[in-house]
Amino acid sequence: MTLEEFNAAPAEEVTAALLACCDAPAWAATVRAGRPYSDVDALATAADTAARALSEAEIDRALAAHPRIGDRASGTDTGSAWSRQEQSGVDRDAATRQALLEGNHAYEKRFGRVFLLCATGLSSEEVLASLRERLGHDPAHEAEVVADELRKIAVLRTRKLVTA
Repeated sequence: MTLEEFNAAPAEEVTAALLACCDAPAWAATVRAGRPYSDVDALATAADTAARALSEAEIDRALAAHPRIGDRASGTDTGSAWSRQEQSGVDRDAATRQALLEGNHAYEKRFGRVFLLCATGLSSEEVLASLRERLGHDPAHEAEVVADELRKIAVLRTRKLVTA
């Protein structure tokens, strides 16, 4: 979809496309309401600003749409395709799979949510290092990090939406 198509598309179509970027209805509604956008940067800025306003419940909902780091998203939808692309740098060898599995379980036990990281361009070593570091965060600090990682993903995907 081009930016011009995004600006002109029916609200339902734009909402569905935005929810693939970040599964938070209030975020999608805010970004959609800002149309028309003059350029991709203006759209990305709106996506960024709206993501900074997400409530804890909206963050939890959006997290539920993300697979674990290291798990290969199996769906044919846009979000699954983007997830596979974003995690393409994560090796799938047995040792990496095991380390990610153990790290994900430890993270979920500690924080009660899936480990989320904007993994685009990151290697397995970088993902694992981030996972291990973040296990040492207190819950309040980690909640801030999660919100920021979700924001990064939402902005990245919003850009992809209109430049693919």
